[in-house]
Amino acid sequence: MPIVMLLGPTAAGKTDAAIALAERLDCHLINMDSTQVYRGLDIGSAKPPKSLLARHPHALIDIRDPAEPYTAADFVTDADREVRAALAVGKTPVLVGGTMLYARAFRDGLAALPRANPEVRSAIEAEAEVQGWPKLHARLAEVDPVAAAGIHPHNGVRLQRALEVFETTGRPISDYWKAQQQSPAAERLGARLLEFAVVPEDRAALHRRIEARFDAMLRTGFAEEVQRLRQRPDLSPRLPALRAVGYRQMWGHLDGEFEASEMRAKALAATRQLARRQLTWLRGWPWVKVLPSAAGAAAAASLAAVAD
Repeated sequence: MPIVMLLGPTAAGKTDAAIALAERLDCHLINMDSTQVYRGLDIGSAKPPKSLLARHPHALIDIRDPAEPYTAADFVTDADREVRAALAVGKTPVLVGGTMLYARAFRDGLAALPRANPEVRSAIEAEAEVQGWPKLHARLAEVDPVAAAGIHPHNGVRLQRALEVFETTGRPISDYWKAQQQSPAAERLGARLLEFAVVPEDRAALHRRIEARFDAMLRTGFAEEVQRLRQRPDLSPRLPALRAVGYRQMWGHLDGEFEASEMRAKALAATRQLARRQLTWLRGWPWVKVLPSAAGAAAAASLAAVAD
């Protein structure tokens, strides 16, 4: 029995495809979205509604408080456990989500990295607030060009981690990647991995889906959701959970940094940038089978491949 991974850019229709597949196949759905792991981040993360989750549960949704960061290493540990549990009872594990770092970590395994250093991490973050992440990306390129080549200049989470590792150990994070100790998913879990991606037919169609989804979020209480999070004294926009696209723009708006119309424009631009990065990851993975964005067709193709 294989392991299925269902990828795609944000707003492409991955959840619809996963549900359509679950209607046809006895499978165990496993969330692979780095924002949906957090409790209370529901509307802005496009988390499946509770009525749908009652019919088709997704493992690894609502498993972490937003004050507690969740890492790719955490995901691999948790996903491995869920996959083994599914295989043990004869169900097909289906990992669904667009966090490409999680997908790569699960597929290839992770290097054994040093523990996080909160003091160094805070110092890097403070520096980024003054200079901007592109300046820190340039600094990383000087000490670790291999890592810098694979990290977007605005990806603060990954840049922070790469600089933190170098500053605490004196070794580039790419050295740890080369010394990777974990085995790929197929070896760890004893099952072949089949990878699919739901991708809209053209970029304009994806942008229309992104805009329609964000406007639906606004209508259904996204501002109120972020306002509730802001009332917690232990939460701030510096936390990984609240750096997520949409949340950081709404937080800034509620802080009075910009008007609602500018917040919407900034959130849509950031979401389109996220989709571009996700598509860039997918173009680098030629073994991933691209499916049409129609949920039924995607599920049917997935099912055919699984049954092959």
